[in-house]
Amino acid sequence: MQQLKGKQKRYLRSQAHGMRPLFQVGKEGLSANWLAQIEDAIEKRELFKINILQNALVEDEEVVAFIEDNTAIQVVQKIGHVLVVYKRATKKENRSYSNEVAKL
Repeated sequence: MQQLKGKQKRYLRSQAHGMRPLFQVGKEGLSANWLAQIEDAIEKRELFKINILQNALVEDEEVVAFIEDNTAIQVVQKIGHVLVVYKRATKKENRSYSNEVAKL
C-alpha cells in the first residue's frame, strides 16, 4: 500500500467534505462482517465517511487501527468521530477519485 502525499490527502479531503457518513460504528462495535461490508463499498466508491457513534464501545483510534491493520484501506482524515477513508478501486470502471489522485 502506497502512502498518500499531502496534496493527494488535501484533494481527497476536499472531495469528501460534502459527503454524509455512509457507515457507522455503534454499540455492536467492530466485526469481520462490518469490515467486509466496508471493503465491498470502498471498491465501488473509493472514498467515503464512517461515523463513530457516541454509544460505540470502541475508541476512535481502535477503529482506525482495525481498518488499517486488516485491509488496504487508508484513513485520510479523522475529525471528531468521523473518519474519511480511501482505497484505489481494482476495477477501472470504478476509479473516479484515484485517477485524479494519481495526477497529483
